[in-house]
Amino acid sequence: MTVTQNILPWQKRHWDLLCSYIKQDRVPQALLITGTNGLGKHRLAKQFARSLLCTNRQDDGLCCGHCNSCHLIKADTHPDLKHIKPDEEKKTISINQIRQVVTDTYLKPQFEAYRVIIISPADVMTGQAANAFLKCLEEPTERTVFILITDKPNKLPATIISRCQKLSVTLPEKKILNEWLKEQGIHNNQETLINLVQGSILTTQQLSNNDLLKQRTDCFDDWVAIAKHTNHPAIISEKWQKLPETELLNWLISWVTDLIKYACLINPRQLCNQDMANSLQELAQRLDLKRLYGLYDRLLINRRLLGTQINSQIMIEEILVQWQQLNGRS
Repeated sequence: MTVTQNILPWQKRHWDLLCSYIKQDRVPQALLITGTNGLGKHRLAKQFARSLLCTNRQDDGLCCGHCNSCHLIKADTHPDLKHIKPDEEKKTISINQIRQVVTDTYLKPQFEAYRVIIISPADVMTGQAANAFLKCLEEPTERTVFILITDKPNKLPATIISRCQKLSVTLPEKKILNEWLKEQGIHNNQETLINLVQGSILTTQQLSNNDLLKQRTDCFDDWVAIAKHTNHPAIISEKWQKLPETELLNWLISWVTDLIKYACLINPRQLCNQDMANSLQELAQRLDLKRLYGLYDRLLINRRLLGTQINSQIMIEEILVQWQQLNGRS
């Protein structure tokens, strides 16, 4: 992949803003990039970091890809670029990780450009870690830029948000996505893929992942089997343990949302899962709308609990039990 391909079409205005910071020598000490999952926030952040560190930046603001700094970044060995994320097997960013960052900022960057520290997802910092990071923001050091990435900004302390320059990556128009998909050589299932992206269900890196689409179809078949009482919630919840939690819950939410649309006689063309329209219509005909809203509320609450100590298998099993009860006996 060439350097210029790292800016996604729907990020052009965001990139222009970031370039203006560099050209005007007004680079913020802390940049908070928000937006729903799947819009390329990490790619945008990494490209901004490359440009900040590049010593031969191009006219369009992109890094050159050939200077010493660019080579070090490609090798993942640049001393002035740090990525802070949860340690393996953990779901939070600890105070020790942030303390190390704070210690590093007391030293000048090793090169003449900036020091860039990317924290993602920023919302999983523990309370102690957030407090330590806030102190770092209150006492800025020379040529240090923090880039915080999150799709849950409401989980960040207001004191941190207030000290950040904010950049919100929003959902692109379907036309832009459609053209981009064609450029990627993706010609099948375009309508379904676009709808899923609009619902923040697939990341841009997963758009052409046929395995993920098959997993979604298999999960829907399990969902229907639960409704028809031909399979048991405990069996399916155990089976689904191997699936990514965020994608799974988003699929469930999208199916329930489409069922509500059917029950409210919404135009089928507005469904997210148009490839499953016939099955969804059949299910919707025998469901109680009030109880369906109850399941929808539960799914939203459970999605907010992802990343906590909640037992995901028990959570999914309880959702499936409620779904089966909602369908009664076939």
